[in-house]
Amino acid sequence: MDNLLSVFLFTVVMTITPGPNNIMILASGLNFGIKRSIPHLLGIAIGFPMMLIAVGFGLETAIKATPAIHTFVKIAGLGYLLFLAYKLFTTVKQKILGSGAKPLTFLQAVLFQWANPKAWVMIFSGVGVFTTSANIQEATLLLALSFFIAIFPCNGSWLFLGSQMKKLIKTDFHYKVFNRIMAILLLISVFPSVIEI
Repeated sequence: MDNLLSVFLFTVVMTITPGPNNIMILASGLNFGIKRSIPHLLGIAIGFPMMLIAVGFGLETAIKATPAIHTFVKIAGLGYLLFLAYKLFTTVKQKILGSGAKPLTFLQAVLFQWANPKAWVMIFSGVGVFTTSANIQEATLLLALSFFIAIFPCNGSWLFLGSQMKKLIKTDFHYKVFNRIMAILLLISVFPSVIEI
């Protein structure tokens, strides 16, 4: 890893661009506010680097040896994302505030990383581009640290944006429209993974 700037730019671009994590944290910011969504953000910040380390340190070998593992993870992940999109699509403000609905917990956000198709793309791209057989463990740890650092400002900006949208989105109808748009964007963000199965 001779070029740390390239690694950091890669991690920033991967974490700031739209994908399931950013769509979910944006919706959480709007529906629950920043304070209640912090465990969700921390789950992304801890869960994704942990997943990257697991893959970089050997899971990638198991997946390459047994492609059915990856197919199973992908199908299970897509199923979970479809469930989340459905829940988001059918949720309105009144239902959120009145039903005891909660944002994703820390553990749910950690586990969500394994269901997130963009996370897999980010990991395989990062490990494939920025590691060699001679430095895979060291480079994987550096990638994980870089993602950990980038997630707070990048995913955090989506959380902040969602919380600020409360000023514009005030009626149940507006919440319903917003949540439906987020659900559709979530589905669009995973569509490339669906056609690969």
